[in-house]
Amino acid sequence: MRKQEKIIIWSSYFDLARTRMDGRRVSKSLAVAVPRIGEVKEAAEKLGLACELVPDAGYSKTPWVKTGMLLVEKKGSKNQTIGLIAGQLLKIRSVAKVQQPAKP
Repeated sequence: MRKQEKIIIWSSYFDLARTRMDGRRVSKSLAVAVPRIGEVKEAAEKLGLACELVPDAGYSKTPWVKTGMLLVEKKGSKNQTIGLIAGQLLKIRSVAKVQQPAKP
């Protein structure tokens, strides 16, 4: 039985390399390269959303790749939540990029 108070979020929703038909749910301006489910969880937690990680789940378009899924509390529509998480994911990536030491 599906949990009505939670929505399912896949890292594929934010993948820059995927097309909309392959499962990307955000615009390319909000997408990131190779998003990891741990980063998506961190972004959801920074937004104050209660979430639960299911690490051994496979996205329906690629079930052989166990990327994991995130169950996030429902606070609005799924598209609104995905957009908020995408924005936070971009912030996390930009901070991580700034903190990396320069290559010699």
